[in-house]
Amino acid sequence: MTNNNDQHYINKVLQGDTKAFAILVNRYMDLIFTLALRMVKNREEAEEVSQDTFIKAYKSLTKFKGDSKFSTWVYRVGYNTCLDRLKKNKRTQQTVAIDEFTEHKIKILDNTLEHMELEERKQAIQDCLQLLPSEDGFLITLYYFEELSLEEISKIINVTVNNVKVKIFRSRKKLATILKERLEPEIIEDYGGRY
Repeated sequence: MTNNNDQHYINKVLQGDTKAFAILVNRYMDLIFTLALRMVKNREEAEEVSQDTFIKAYKSLTKFKGDSKFSTWVYRVGYNTCLDRLKKNKRTQQTVAIDEFTEHKIKILDNTLEHMELEERKQAIQDCLQLLPSEDGFLITLYYFEELSLEEISKIINVTVNNVKVKIFRSRKKLATILKERLEPEIIEDYGGRY
C-alpha cells in the first residue's frame, strides 16, 4: 500500500482502465467511512459522504499531482466533502466545555485507560469519540489511530502544522473532559493516587 503502488493504479485509471479505481476504493473505503462517521455522526450520511468522496476523487484524479501520498489527498477530499455535508445540513454540533485540565489530570486519565481491559478501553474511547464535535473526532482519529504526521494532517485540513498541533491539543483536552465525565470516579481515584 505504498504511494508508488497507489500511483500504479492511478496511472491505469488515467489511461482508461476504470476498473483499477476499484482497487483504490477498496483500499481506502473503510478509513474514509470511519472519518466521515466521526464528522457527520450518522451512519447513512457517512456512507453517502464516502461514496461522494470517491466520486469526486475519480472525477478529479487528473488534479492529483503526487506531491503528497494518495491517501492524504483522498482524506482531504473526504474531509471537504464532510464539511460540505455539515454546512448543507446546518447541524448544530454538540459542544464540549473544556475544563481547566492540568497535564497531571490528563496523565491520570491516560494511565487509567491503560489499566482498563483492552476491549472495554476501545469501546469507551469509541463512545467518547462519538461525543466529540466533528472536527475533533476527525483529528484524533487521523493522528492517534491512523498515525498520520502533523504535516499530512495540515495538508488534509489546509492549515499550518502549528495550527494542527493546537487543534489536536484542544481536541485531546475535550476528549479528556468527556472521558472524565464518562469514567466512573472510583476508577480514576483507584489509579489516580499512584501517579
